[in-house]
Amino acid sequence: MKHLIKYLILLLIGGAAYYCIELMARGFSHWTMFVVGGICFILIGIINEVTPKMPLIQQMLLSAAIITAVEFISGCVLNLWLGLDIWDYSEHLGTILGQICPKHTIYWFLLSSVGIVVDDYIRYFLFGEEKPKYTII
Repeated sequence: MKHLIKYLILLLIGGAAYYCIELMARGFSHWTMFVVGGICFILIGIINEVTPKMPLIQQMLLSAAIITAVEFISGCVLNLWLGLDIWDYSEHLGTILGQICPKHTIYWFLLSSVGIVVDDYIRYFLFGEEKPKYTII
C-alpha cells in the first residue's frame, strides 16, 4: 500500500507538471496528457532507482527516449486509433506518423534534467529515500 501511495503522488505531481508545460508551450492541453505526464515522470524516476550510479547525462538520454516512446504509443492510441486529434506533428521534420519528431525529443532531453532532480528530491523529502548525488558524465 505504501508503494501505491508513493506512485500515486508521483503520478499526480508529474501529471500536473506535464499538463502545465503543455499549457505554457501550446496554450492548451488535454486531460489525457496529465496521465501521460504522470507515467513519464514515474518511468524517469525509476531509472535512478534501478541504476543509481548512472551519470545524469545518460539518465537524460534514456529519459528522452522513454518520454518519446510513451508519447509515440499514447499518440498512436489517442490520436490514430481513437481519433482524438490531440496533436499532429505531420508538418515537422523527421516526424513518425505525425506523433513524434526529433525536435521534441531534444526538448524532453533538456526538460528531463529537471524531472530527474525533482523526482529524486521528492523521494528524498517525502518518502525518506537516499539523498540524491549526481555525476554529470
